[in-house]
Amino acid sequence: MHTLAKEVMSLNQQVAELDKAIEARFHDHHTFEVITSMPGLDIILGAEFLAATGGDMTVFGTADRLVGFGGAAPVPRDSGKLSGNLRRPQRYNRRLQRVFYTSALFSIRHCEESRRFYDRKRAEGERHTQAVLALARRRVNVLWALLRDGRRYEPAPPARAAA
Repeated sequence: MHTLAKEVMSLNQQVAELDKAIEARFHDHHTFEVITSMPGLDIILGAEFLAATGGDMTVFGTADRLVGFGGAAPVPRDSGKLSGNLRRPQRYNRRLQRVFYTSALFSIRHCEESRRFYDRKRAEGERHTQAVLALARRRVNVLWALLRDGRRYEPAPPARAAA
């Protein structure tokens, strides 16, 4: 039992060292400030985003292609007689979808704009998972624009009531 505990402690130490190495490497990337400025995207999720996308957004061309690659957008399942029939894609990057979904969950707790969007989707009758994926889709559009323009995320000022 004592040797097993030592092995677990050794593994925990190795994981901590890897996390520090990932953080240092990600910190040197030119998009570090932009990615980590988004609520819900911390250092680990930001590094995972870069690893899943290769760090080059020009490969995707548009935010829609990035979302499709990450599986956060429905794909058509139309037939000769039916149209507008959508389903979840079968082929997508699961690591990237996990980054999108997890960051959306975190942003619901820590960002008021994300919480309002999520609550609105729930009020429209969407289930939890649908509302989170809709938020993830919207957040990818924002992240895409930030990366394209090379600027940091800034929360919108609260809307003032008309006097």
